[in-house]
Amino acid sequence: MNIPVIFLSVGAGALFGVLLGWAWFSKGKKISASLQGQIDMKERELNGINMKIIESRSAIKTNEAEAKAHAKEILSQARIQAQEMELKLEKDHARTEEKEKSLDAKVAEVETQRKRVEKQQLENKEMQAELKESTQKHREALEKVAGLSTEEAKKQLWTELEHEYSSFFASQVKELKKHIEEDVEAKSKNLLAEAIHRYASEVATESTTTVVQLPSDDVKGKIIGKEGRNIVAFESATGIDVIIDDTPGAVVISGYDLVRRYVAKLALEKLVEDGRIQPARIEEVVNKVKEDVAKMMLEFGKRAVEELGITGYSQDLLKIIGRLRFRTSYGQNILKHSVEMANMGRMMAEEIGADASIVVEGCLLHDIGKALDHEVAGTHVQIGVEIAKRFKVRPEVVHCIAAHHQDIPIDSAEAFIVAAADAISGSRPGARRESMEAYIKRLTELENTARSFEGISKAYAISAGREIRVFVDAGKVDDLKQQQLAKDIAKKIESELTYPGVIKVNVIRERRVEEMAK
Repeated sequence: MNIPVIFLSVGAGALFGVLLGWAWFSKGKKISASLQGQIDMKERELNGINMKIIESRSAIKTNEAEAKAHAKEILSQARIQAQEMELKLEKDHARTEEKEKSLDAKVAEVETQRKRVEKQQLENKEMQAELKESTQKHREALEKVAGLSTEEAKKQLWTELEHEYSSFFASQVKELKKHIEEDVEAKSKNLLAEAIHRYASEVATESTTTVVQLPSDDVKGKIIGKEGRNIVAFESATGIDVIIDDTPGAVVISGYDLVRRYVAKLALEKLVEDGRIQPARIEEVVNKVKEDVAKMMLEFGKRAVEELGITGYSQDLLKIIGRLRFRTSYGQNILKHSVEMANMGRMMAEEIGADASIVVEGCLLHDIGKALDHEVAGTHVQIGVEIAKRFKVRPEVVHCIAAHHQDIPIDSAEAFIVAAADAISGSRPGARRESMEAYIKRLTELENTARSFEGISKAYAISAGREIRVFVDAGKVDDLKQQQLAKDIAKKIESELTYPGVIKVNVIRERRVEEMAK
């Protein structure tokens, strides 16, 4: 190997070693300086902590001294307050003992008074017994002298007073009743007159038969058909009787159900106009007319509620309302009657401050049961209540329906107005129609009911049965009995007779004295 190369290698190695050592020395010095800095920082922190500890110990000692001083002060105040409480308790105890002594004295006094009262009560009872015995002996002595018992004397005295002062009592009762009736009647007449005058309606009467005009008498043969097949098919499809007689140019259809009768009338007119009268065609036309009439009933129902300002009714309920257009009672159309009632009822409700909306609905639906009473069992009131409940009508309106004939007690002003409006609409002149036989029978029953009482000489039904005028025997009936007789006749009429509206009972007592001048 070449010696210079060796020296160079050795020199390079030595230089590298020196550089490496210097690097390690520099790094170690830096690390040592860093560690020394950290140690100094920790020493400073430790010194700070020591200072805080010293300060804390000093503060604790200061606080302990203050607390001890405060505790001594509190203890001193507590001792003072305890002494004050002891003095107060001693005073209260002395006062209590004094009150107890006073109370004992009062209790003793009350006990003495109680014994005195008991003694007086005992003496009073003895005196009452003696007084009762004396009274009884006195009464017995009077009864022996008079020859009458106490009850007999009372009855005799009452009879004499009644006989002597009957005219005075009757006049007083009559005067008082007159003042009350004048006041009430004046107010009610003004209210009802205003309602009736503000609303005017047409008078509608319908019978149980309808006449259908024919172009000629030859059509009657087509209506009857071969061996009567056409008329049998027509009556079966409509449920109405067809009367074909000698009346020229007309046939009569008869039935109590106005809906069926109206369907039969329209169907027969269409068949006559078309000319094709046969069983199949009859069935087709009748079914088509039934659909048209159902639409008409819906339209009638809509018109009624629109006129009265009612909303929220379903189409099924509107159809039932419209069906009332084809239902009559005593010749009065039920739908027109209900609408008339609703208008008058609204006016009365507004006058007295009742709920007009409930009255209007109650009036419109009060006879809703009559729309189905030919098909459903039960009274029209019961059917109407069920219909209203099924269509979720307000309970207040349902009560108006249930109570309008007083089947149940009336418990609202609205229900009373509905009942009053029903009576007004049904009893007004021209509202209803009845046959001559029924009219005469009703008047006869009214007169016979009045004559059934003792002391009545004559009885006449006047004003179309709205008043019964009764003449009594003045020798058998005095003024006081006259008042009672009028009430008894009115009660019997209410309980035994059926009549529209209100009947006035007028009892007349007249004394005539005749003397001849010679």
